[in-house]
Amino acid sequence: TCDTGDQQTTAAVRLKEPAATIVERLKDVATYEGEDAVFECRLSRETAQDAQWFLGDVPLQSNEMNEIRVQGTRHSLILRKVTLEDCGSITFKVGQHSSAA
Repeated sequence: TCDTGDQQTTAAVRLKEPAATIVERLKDVATYEGEDAVFECRLSRETAQDAQWFLGDVPLQSNEMNEIRVQGTRHSLILRKVTLEDCGSITFKVGQHSSAA
């Protein structure tokens, strides 16, 4: 606010969170049936943007079979005790960016 006594004007400052980019992409994983498969990628910055993992076109959530972790800029997906049905494309998306393995 700028106040000169008989006049006043006000402005606001709004910040937009810069978009995070993927700086370390997913790598293909080969493992044995019944073992865990671990996928990791790293972002350019910590972000509040929604990040999402997919197996094929199916969005994944943390549960007893899938563990999703976020530690700073590192995002991890652990598929527990994989089966043949788990074979396929894993995709990580954040904002307009994605990586697949």
